[in-house]
Amino acid sequence: MRCILGTWLVILSLSAALAAPATKLRKRGSFTIKQVGHSEHFRVGSIEVRKAFTKYGWAVPQALHDSATSSIEAAAAKDANSTVRVAAAPKSAQAETQFLVPVSIAGQELHMNIDTGSSDFWVFSSELPKTSSRGHAVFDPAKSPTFKPMNGATFGIQYGDMSAAIGVVGTDTVNIGGVEVQGQAVELATKVSGSFVRDLNSDGLGDDAWGLPDSLSKVEPKPQKTFFENAMPSLEQPVFTAVLKRGAAGSYEFGVIDKTKFRGELNYVPVDSSKGWWQFDSPGVVIGGQSVKTGALPSIADTGTSILLMQDQVVQAYYAQVQGAQMDTSLGGFVYPCDTNLPDLGIMVTDSYTATIPGNLLTFSQADANTCFGALQSNEGQPVQILGDTFFNSQFVIFDGGNLQMGMAPHAEI
Repeated sequence: MRCILGTWLVILSLSAALAAPATKLRKRGSFTIKQVGHSEHFRVGSIEVRKAFTKYGWAVPQALHDSATSSIEAAAAKDANSTVRVAAAPKSAQAETQFLVPVSIAGQELHMNIDTGSSDFWVFSSELPKTSSRGHAVFDPAKSPTFKPMNGATFGIQYGDMSAAIGVVGTDTVNIGGVEVQGQAVELATKVSGSFVRDLNSDGLGDDAWGLPDSLSKVEPKPQKTFFENAMPSLEQPVFTAVLKRGAAGSYEFGVIDKTKFRGELNYVPVDSSKGWWQFDSPGVVIGGQSVKTGALPSIADTGTSILLMQDQVVQAYYAQVQGAQMDTSLGGFVYPCDTNLPDLGIMVTDSYTATIPGNLLTFSQADANTCFGALQSNEGQPVQILGDTFFNSQFVIFDGGNLQMGMAPHAEI
């Protein structure tokens, strides 16, 4: 639930490193980042919802906070060395393979999550105590001939599951899929919370949001540009695409649109980048074939969030069509019997295109032996909707930075 990138050769002085990084592509104007499967992690609905609320600076309802805290404490008490899970849920129902992206910084390889809802690129570093970095790949700036510290620059991030990372910032060569950017900002963690320590699969978090000076970057005193923003001028096309599928390795492709990855025609919608998000207005939804007009609802496409957080009107209308569904505050959201067949959910991207999420993709996790937690939950009246991986699992998505728009079409295969 936390859920990048480029290669950068630092040949600049410190003052130049603080300016626009240089980008170098290896023999082509496009590249592909393929996810790599790691060991299983466990999905807990209330923790994911609270994490998303905190990520976007929303007030967390007390019942949701208590439910997530209870799940974390129960898991920690049972096994301090495992990732969080609900003890009552069968392991086979909760566990899923975690898919990450390999990243090379000055030749040192780490595995990271990609997050289009973040503008920070932070890594486990040799500056961490050994008790915190044991079992992780770490970046050691002392072994890099191209690392340059950014004097006085720091970062601090806290997530909704109460995980956090703080540290210092420098620039170095980051290599992903064959692209190189000189002077890319890299945030070196000097302290991380226990949940990151225990998650031996991931060695940091990557970005792909806009990184506007007044938006998402947590670097102080001066926010830094994202990988995509830095790499965009050297790409064949100023775009990247996401092909993310539940339970299978996906990919991100930069600089090109692969027409074999989607069905039908591409459908484009303008993006409002004023706050740093990949945000567009959705005019409504379709539930079980019936249209629900909601008016323009600002919606953020976020690969760093797993679920859908939508207007309460939408959530209520959807679960009214789900047999046995109910709001369970002790579990942190809407739940239903696991043997219930869920209706499809269509999210209107434009008046002429609706992105349809099949019902079999709308269960997030199993809460207990017979009860499932929905991947669609309420945003509790917040002014935007969050479209996480559940949305991407059915859609081929284009992030077009050159034209400030997003393109969508169904996956070639779901």
